[in-house]
Amino acid sequence: MCREIPKGRATSYGAIANYLGAKRGARMVGWAMNNAHQQNPPVPAHRVVNRNGQLTGKMHFSDTHQMEKLLQQEGIVVKNDTIVNFKKVFWDPNVELEL
Repeated sequence: MCREIPKGRATSYGAIANYLGAKRGARMVGWAMNNAHQQNPPVPAHRVVNRNGQLTGKMHFSDTHQMEKLLQQEGIVVKNDTIVNFKKVFWDPNVELEL
């Protein structure tokens, strides 16, 4: 499902967990994102952040600035490891993918 997140948008671990029916499973989604870097085709794990728009998964990238760089390449503004105007770029799978 993470491959469905469009460029220039971001979602949260909790929003994905909620969509999958595991409302309290945000941490499990985070662990899944840790393994996303090894998948082919690649999973855009950089588009998944915590509920406040913070880049809490940045330490799992090859370079701790890689997550921010990838988001900025897509036009997402990041300041102090947090997406600026997160609500504006937020992609809600429950809305966008309509069950």
